[in-house]
Parts: sequence; structure tokens; C-alpha cells
Amino acid sequence: MLRETLQDVRYGVRVLVKNRGFALAAVLTLALGIGANAAIFSLVYGVLLRPLPYRNGGRLVVLHQQAAKANQPDVPFGAQEIFDYRDNSKALDAVVEHHSMNFLLLGPDWAERVNTAVVSANFFDVLGVKPVLGRTFVAADEAPNSNAVLILAYDYWKTRHGGDPDIVGKVFQMNNRPHTVIGVLPPIPQYPVENDVYMPTSQCPFRSSQRFINNRRARMMTAFGRLKPGVLLEQAQADLSTIAASLENSYPDIYPKSYGYGIRVAPLQEDLTRRARTTFLVLLGAAGFVLLIACANVANLLLARLLKLERELAIRAALGAGKARLIRQLLTESVLLSLAGGALGLALAPGALALLTKFAERFTTRAGEIHVDWPVLLFTLAISLGTGLLFGFAPAVSTSGNLGDALKQGSARTTAGRGGRRLRAALVVSQVAVSFVLLIGAGLMIRSFIKLQQVNPGFNPGRLLSMRLSPNFTRYTTLQQLETLSDSLLRRVRSVSGVEDAALCSNFPFNPSGVASGPGNVAFEIEGRPVSRGELAPQVDITVVSAGYFPTIRQPLVAGRDFSEHDDGNAPLAAVINQAMVHHRWPSEDPVGKRISFDQGQHWVTIVGVVGDATEYGLDRAVKDEVYTPVKQSGFGGNLVVRTMADPAGMSAAVRAALHGVDSQLAVDRVQTVERLQQESMASPRVTTILLGLFAGLALLISASGIAAVMALSVTQRRSELGIRMALGASSRSVLSMVVRQGLALAAVGTALGAIGAIAVTRLLATLLYATSPTDVSTFTVVSVVFLTVSAVACLIPAREVTGIDPVIALRSE
Repeated sequence: MLRETLQDVRYGVRVLVKNRGFALAAVLTLALGIGANAAIFSLVYGVLLRPLPYRNGGRLVVLHQQAAKANQPDVPFGAQEIFDYRDNSKALDAVVEHHSMNFLLLGPDWAERVNTAVVSANFFDVLGVKPVLGRTFVAADEAPNSNAVLILAYDYWKTRHGGDPDIVGKVFQMNNRPHTVIGVLPPIPQYPVENDVYMPTSQCPFRSSQRFINNRRARMMTAFGRLKPGVLLEQAQADLSTIAASLENSYPDIYPKSYGYGIRVAPLQEDLTRRARTTFLVLLGAAGFVLLIACANVANLLLARLLKLERELAIRAALGAGKARLIRQLLTESVLLSLAGGALGLALAPGALALLTKFAERFTTRAGEIHVDWPVLLFTLAISLGTGLLFGFAPAVSTSGNLGDALKQGSARTTAGRGGRRLRAALVVSQVAVSFVLLIGAGLMIRSFIKLQQVNPGFNPGRLLSMRLSPNFTRYTTLQQLETLSDSLLRRVRSVSGVEDAALCSNFPFNPSGVASGPGNVAFEIEGRPVSRGELAPQVDITVVSAGYFPTIRQPLVAGRDFSEHDDGNAPLAAVINQAMVHHRWPSEDPVGKRISFDQGQHWVTIVGVVGDATEYGLDRAVKDEVYTPVKQSGFGGNLVVRTMADPAGMSAAVRAALHGVDSQLAVDRVQTVERLQQESMASPRVTTILLGLFAGLALLISASGIAAVMALSVTQRRSELGIRMALGASSRSVLSMVVRQGLALAAVGTALGAIGAIAVTRLLATLLYATSPTDVSTFTVVSVVFLTVSAVACLIPAREVTGIDPVIALRSE
């Protein structure tokens, strides 16, 4: 059997080399389909399927507090809540905490803002992470008054410190204290965000405060846990839900029944990838559809080639070759084609991985784990073999017709049985149907993206520069000092030539940090509308801005007044709200002069103005109720927005210099134009749309070529019949029209089946669409017209050969 298999392989190679045109067309078609699948599978495996690079990663879970009735699916944890779940859980053998803050790291002659993770001392022990240099935290590092220590993230160590092998033991200033580097982490995905450095909880000036620890309403942490050996996720869910119910009963003021307090346990691997899962699986499905279309196209090419081989196969059968032997030979040739296509596709796949990795970074911190390795190679080999068998099986089996008829006919004639014609028609219909589904998906994404681009952001991002500011807060400990710093910074920046206006703010539209975290949910009370005990308090998002912020970003003032320099710590508390809040809270009243409170009536804030709605958190997210408060009454705005008279990017150096002229230790980073940030906020839907569009275009091209090939074969086989029709009086135009109609009939059937399939499949896209229904009638109509037009052209090109048929020659041949 091995000898016969090797014989089949050698013979198959000779046949394919001899038929270079056929082999090249088939290999290129398969390479596109297999290469697309290999690239997307690399993405899916690296992010969704690859085991976590942590010890016992399958036992790691994330805890999510929820207030379902308050529409808060992920409430941060407070210190007391961490202690409650850590001390009372019977299903978890450890509960650790994590939160990120931005601190100023001071070197000998530089200041840098670093993303700092504040974690439990046993955080890395629970995750099972071993450092590449030094050590991780121990219990003594978390003790009060212990020496301040830091662990560096791998990327930060490489990029900012050049991978210094002697970094352990070096000392940097942070929070007005010396911090000693004790270790460097390996290159692992960090969660929930990428950080630069890590410190234990006792070193964070906020987390270590006893006032914060004792206050159950003070929440800012994420909680992780590790399941005990043998404990299932469902058991852990029941265990923690019991603790949550106990907390709700023990502290009714903190967890009112109206909030619907509860807790959800999720595997860490699922949490790391939840934002990416739907998009990546849709792309994998689209790539799979392209491969199916490629298979159908190559199967049709094989069927056309078999018409020329019928006499050869008949002779081999007459000489004693069995049906199974002939089928095996043909399958060997198809597998050789698919392996060649797989090898070429695999060679093309790495070229797309760099782009796919950048795309994945927008969804998950696991993007660094995307690469071509053994699982990807095995997947490519498997789909190559499967593809060869899939597209080769039906043509091979179709040789089981009456081969004796082929022997009776001359070598210049070939036969085409009814079964073969039906098989070719079925393959074309399936190609068209699957292609139509892909085109509908791409059409819906394009329509959604166009609608997203048409959204009015509510302000003017043109000529607007943004940057993040981080002062050394140990030098500014009072509200008066922060007010003086804010005034000095704005005065100096506004004096820079080319600057039209400038303002400070805690957040601004399309700010990457704001987009990632989403709007806040701060409970408030309206004067004269007390919240009853147990009643759900209204929620609002708060943004701190300086005077001149709204004119700077061109957010229109609708009613009342803007903030002024007099809205400081000595003036009555003031606020400006957006129109969405007016619509929800005072639909038939003038809100200016109304008062609200964020501390249950201890202090009242007067609404002095109303501004238009701005898409603070992205064009695709609904505008939330927004309250703006003045910087001078709230502390410091960590972001600077600058309206320039010319290109804002060219002004960044001058603005930086002005800022450092006020405070040389001021860290300035994330310098970017707001127009660029707006484009970046749409990058994920844009890339998804482009990828689906490429897959759909590829599918349309392959399907059109398949229709054209089938029509060309049909015309060749029916030359005598068509010539006789013309000899009997039929015009060339009528015969041409008949042939085109027959081809269009296949396309129409495929389009109808594709429309039915699209209605079912495109519902999976619902979460990716903006203001677009998965069954949008206009999209279905436009795609149908485009597809049938392309199909008509694909039919017409080969059908034009009909006009060259000579009726006399056709009659003589009969």
C-alpha cells in the first residue's frame, strides 16, 4: 500500500507539473483561503485558546461585584470587601487585590509618570509568576512603615532602562520616598491593564490610609482569587453569593436592596478576552467561509479537468484498475494541491500577523502571545489535508459513471453526465450563497461605520492638542497650592505664540483613559427630591474642568453661564450640566439655579449653566448625564487641552517647554491631537470592517471566477447544440441571452439561499453594529444588486464565445 501511495504521489506531481496553468490557479486560490485561516487562527489561538502563562492558570478567577438594579455590572472593591471574601470564602484558597494609579517617578535629572499597580504582597505567588531578576513581594513588604520597594514590568524595564541587568537595588524617588527596585517581571500579559511598576498596598498613600480602609463606600480595587483544588466554578459562585447575601443583610445602608447587590465569578482567561471574543470569532468564521468558497471553486476546476481525463480513466479501468484505486489517485492529486496551497498560505500568513497583533492590542493584553508556533502549524496542516479531501472527494466520486461510454467515443470528444452538471451547479450555488453571506456582513459593517462617522461629537476636535500632566503631589499638598499651580500653567501656556486658548480637565472627549474606563457612576440627590431609604439614587458622571474649557474645545453653552476665575475655594460650589441630564432630570423646568448634592445633603452644588452633549467616551456610546465642576473647587485637572492657531502637533514642543518652565518636575506625556484620538477611537470597528470587506471581496472574486469557469465549460461542451440552434434560425443574441440566463439562474438561487443564511448568521454581528439592524433592508438590497450584476458580467464574458460559433461547422460535426 505504501508503494502504491508513493506511486500515486509521483504520478500526481508529474500530472500537476504538466498542467501548470490548472495547478497554479488551484494553488493560488487555496493559498488565499488557507493563508487567511492560518493568520486568523494565530490570532484566535494566541488570545482565546492559548493556556495562560501562569501556574495553575485554569484555577485563577476574577471577582466582579454587581449592582444589577443600578445598572452597574462591575463595582470596584473596597478594602473591607476584599477582607470579607478572603476570610470567609470556603471555595477560594486566596483572594488578592489590584488597582492602578499614576505616580511620578523621579530619577537624578528626570521626572516620569508611571502606571503603578498596587497589589497584595502574595499577588504574584497566587498567579504563580517568577521574576526574571530579583524577587517578588513578601509579607514583610506590606507591613506598615516597611521600606518602599518596586517591581518593574518587563516592557518598562526594556524600553525605559535598556534591560539593565543591574537594575535590582537601584533607588528612585516616588511619593516623596526612596523606592528600591527588588525585581523584574517576565514578559507576561498583565491584567486588567498594562502597568510599568508594581508596589505593595502599604506604600500607596491612598490605599494605606486607615480612613480609606475603614470606609466601605471607598472602592477602587479589582479582586482576583484562586480556586481550591477540586472546586468547580459553580461551587465558588454559590459560596461567594452566600457571602454577598450576608453583606447585604449586615450593611443595608451600604448595600440597599434597591441596588440588587451580588457577585459574579469568572475565569481569568475568559475575563482577559471577553472584549475580543465576538470580533475574533466573527473574523475566524469569515475566513472559514472564504476557504469553503475556495474549495468549491477548486472542485469545479477539478471537475472540468476530469472531463479531459475520462478516456484515460476508462482505459485504466479497462486494464484492471478498481474504482477505489482511481478515486485514491484523484484524491492524492487534490491533497497535493491543498498541501502546496497550505505551504504558500502559511508563508503569507506572518505578513499579516503584525497588523493583527496591533489590532488585538485594542481588545486584550494577551496580544503579545500571537505568533506562528506548533499549534498554528498543526492547524494549517489539518485544514490543508481536510481541504484536499473536501474539494477532491466529490469530483473523484463523480468518475464512477459509465466509463465504457468514454471508450466508445473518440479522443476528441468528452462526455459530461447529468450528475456532473448537477454537481458543478451545486458547487456554484454554494459558492454564491456563502459569498452573499460574507458580503452582507461586510455591507452591514460598512453601513454601521458610515453612521458612526456621521455622529456629531458635540465639540470641535480640529486644531486641538491634548496631553497628560503629572505634578509631584508631595510639593502641592493644599487646594491653594494646586490652584496656584493651575493658574501658573494656564497663564504660561496661553502666552505661547500660536496658542489660541487652553484649559485643564480631569477628562476630555476621546481621552484613551476615559474611553477605557468608561463613565463614572456617582450617586447624587436633587434638592427637593429626597431619596427614600432603600430607593435607588440617580447616577451621574463627573468631570473637573477649568474656566475656559468649553470655549477651548468648542462645546456650546446652551443656558446660564460658564465657569469663571471666581469659582474658587471661597465661592459657592458651582456646576455645569449637559443637555442629557436636563432631559432626564428637568424635562420641563429650567435647571439653572437648581441644586444637587453628592454627599447626602451635607454640601449643595448650584447649577450655573447648561452645555451641549459631547461624546465623552466614544462616538458609539450613548451620552450619559454629565456634571462639570470647576478645577479650583475640586483639586487639579490631570489633562491639558490646547486650541492652536496652526498645526497642533507642531506646537507640542513649545507647550512642553512652557509647562516645564513652571515646574521642571512636571511629567508630561500622552501628547496627541484630539482629531487623532477621535480616529483612534474608531480604529477597532474600522479594522474589523476592513478585514470583513477584504474577505467578502475575496469571496466575490473567487465566486465570480467560478461562475465564469463553469459558463466557459458549459459553452465549450454545448458548441454543437448551440450551433444547431443558430442553424435552425436562432439569432446569436437570443442564444447568448439564453446562456447568460442559465448562469444567472444559478446566481439567483445562490443569492436567495445566501439571503436566508445571512438573516440567521448576521445576528451574530449585532454587538458589533452601531445604529444598524442585522437585517437592514437597504443593505440586503444593495448587496443583492451588486452581486447579481457581478454574476451577470461573469456569465457574459465566457458566453460571448457563442457569437463565434459557425453553424455550418456545428452541423458537419453532427
